[in-house]
Amino acid sequence: MTTTLGQALKQWEAKNDGASAKEADTIKLCAVQPPIAKLDPKILSTLSSCQTLSLSTNAIDKLPSLSGMASLRILSVGRNNLKKVEKLDDVAATLEQLWMSYNQVTSLEGLAGLGQLQVLYCSNNLIKTFGELDHLAGLPQLREVLFVGNPMYDEVDNPRLHVLKRLKQVTKIDGDLVKPAEIEAAKALEG
Repeated sequence: MTTTLGQALKQWEAKNDGASAKEADTIKLCAVQPPIAKLDPKILSTLSSCQTLSLSTNAIDKLPSLSGMASLRILSVGRNNLKKVEKLDDVAATLEQLWMSYNQVTSLEGLAGLGQLQVLYCSNNLIKTFGELDHLAGLPQLREVLFVGNPMYDEVDNPRLHVLKRLKQVTKIDGDLVKPAEIEAAKALEG
């Protein structure tokens, strides 16, 4: 048994003194019981004022088009069943933070067009190679990343350096600021 997005939004409105989800700038639908499994793009498109959408700890297995969510800055979809991250092009001009830890994501390909992305939390997924980070190398605003708990970290002695080698623009990796010595060590890996 699952809850539809429409039902979850009605519950949210009831808990928020009848506030309209269509006008809200922050909507948190975390750990809905029974969980949300599917996201209806028609309903999402009505949330044009939403800047922060939190859908963590549900049973969502794919992201639909986010067309109409023209204000979305923070999307939190951690602790779901996502295997792929796609269809984010409609929010590429506004999305600044994507929290997607604790899923089953194997590729970062769907993130390559997110030119405003500053923060990416992607720990405890199924990313096997550091080559996947190349999809993020062209994101000029990306400053903070979290990748701990992915299989690629088991392949090398100092995974932070391998992240920094591919993502030179980041200033914080796995919760710790990048140190000047790490920048130099990452450059040495390139040689």
